[in-house]
Amino acid sequence: MRICALFSGGKDSTYALHWAVMKGFKIACLITMLPEREDSWMFQHPNVQFARYQSEVMGFPHFFQRTSGKKNKELDDLRHAFLKAKEIGAEGIVTGALLSDYQRLNVNLIAEEVGLKAYSPLWRKNQEEYMRELVREGFSFIITSASAYGFPFDLVGKEVVEDDVERIIFSAKKYGFNSAFEGGEAETFVVNAPLFKKKLKVEGEKVKVGEFEWKFVIRRILL
Repeated sequence: MRICALFSGGKDSTYALHWAVMKGFKIACLITMLPEREDSWMFQHPNVQFARYQSEVMGFPHFFQRTSGKKNKELDDLRHAFLKAKEIGAEGIVTGALLSDYQRLNVNLIAEEVGLKAYSPLWRKNQEEYMRELVREGFSFIITSASAYGFPFDLVGKEVVEDDVERIIFSAKKYGFNSAFEGGEAETFVVNAPLFKKKLKVEGEKVKVGEFEWKFVIRRILL
């Protein structure tokens, strides 16, 4: 089956894409939704414009779909992206949805409406084991933003390793945030993965936004 992947460049969409390839799906394209608003209900906003570098080192066709980021209008934009996917021969969509019923339901409904089959291989995975699995299986990512009380903010802008994952899990248990960031506690950007032909080198700066909010602003990416 030929499928397209909803791809933000973060850990979840990259892992879901990896799953699809390992299951024998043919990748027709990667779709990156580009929200105009930071508070999009459906889509990741920080650094998604750099997803083209990741698609390049994986060798997959890729397109951006601009979206307003407004709660209902962005669903129309997603429908438009799925129709584009069908035009290039896709029969299904794979997503990195973990826990959000709102996101998964809307993706499934729109996919069904336009005649695509939806796959969410990470759905309801154990969050802690998933984080450990990512690092063990060779997924390297940096944390590009964090906004949860108790989060180890020194990890923002750093490439996460096994010890960092354990720190995140410990803090998540202690302070009550989601260890895989499904509640928006943090965002990630993948710099290396099993499907990457080259590792990405990311240059940028760490910025304190508020008392419990830090961001890593990407300035440049090198192959």
